[in-house]
Amino acid sequence: MPQFFLNKRLIILLVSIIILVALIGFSLKQREELTWPEQFVKDTVGWAQTLVSRPAHYLAGFFENVQDLQNTYEENKTLKSKLNELAQLKANVQSLEDENAKLREIVDKQEALRDFESIQATVIGRNPDRWNDLIIINKGSTSGVEANMAVITPTGLIGKVKNSRQLTATVQLLSSNDTTNRVSAEILGDEKVYGQIEGFDKESEMLLLKKIPYEAKIEKGQLVQTSGLGGVFPSDLMIGTVEEVVPDEYGLTQTAYVKTSADFYDLEHVMVVKRTMTQPKLSDMMGEEEEKE
Repeated sequence: MPQFFLNKRLIILLVSIIILVALIGFSLKQREELTWPEQFVKDTVGWAQTLVSRPAHYLAGFFENVQDLQNTYEENKTLKSKLNELAQLKANVQSLEDENAKLREIVDKQEALRDFESIQATVIGRNPDRWNDLIIINKGSTSGVEANMAVITPTGLIGKVKNSRQLTATVQLLSSNDTTNRVSAEILGDEKVYGQIEGFDKESEMLLLKKIPYEAKIEKGQLVQTSGLGGVFPSDLMIGTVEEVVPDEYGLTQTAYVKTSADFYDLEHVMVVKRTMTQPKLSDMMGEEEEKE
């Protein structure tokens, strides 16, 4: 009797394995339609997934919307404070402009180093081999563009006109390796500090502001702009901000690394600046006077 039950169990196990293999083979077979048990199981599982996933998605979306609202509130608060500061700054600038105009009328002064006229131009050429040196613009001598005129973007100074033809002009960028490409500059602070832009450091991609007095206290973040004392550029053209200050090799002056405010890599629309105040002769600035008998 026990042997019979043992054989019976073995038979049931073998039959079960055969049925399982058959079902597996049947399920792996490519069919156009599912059987009703398979369809029932599939529909039941899909319905259960939908029942669970929808509330989960709604709950996750709710918390995400709350977070977005909180972020929007913080951004709105920050923007409102910036707008208030901008309005106050605009009012201060307008007040200073009115005051400046009245003072000019009092002293009968019509010109200033900051006054200039701008000529709109578009960059039409740039040599990949000299990407950081030169650009070609679509305005030339017929539009009033002359050599040594400053060239700027809305964010700051980028260089000067190297040469001008009738319809085009070549602009030498401040990032050029030409050591003769110099700009008289000033560092804004409690006291103005003057120096000279001489060269470009390729490793840090910053301008070198040299000949700063050794005793001058310069801090990171101070603004650098043209001084107007070089005889070519008008004053108050933004150049950049001070990133680092180091003593020169002899320890007599300091050199500041200046991060440019303009993006030299992507230049499309520029303005050529024509200084309205009379420019001094180079010989006069160098002390070379002609003797007259």
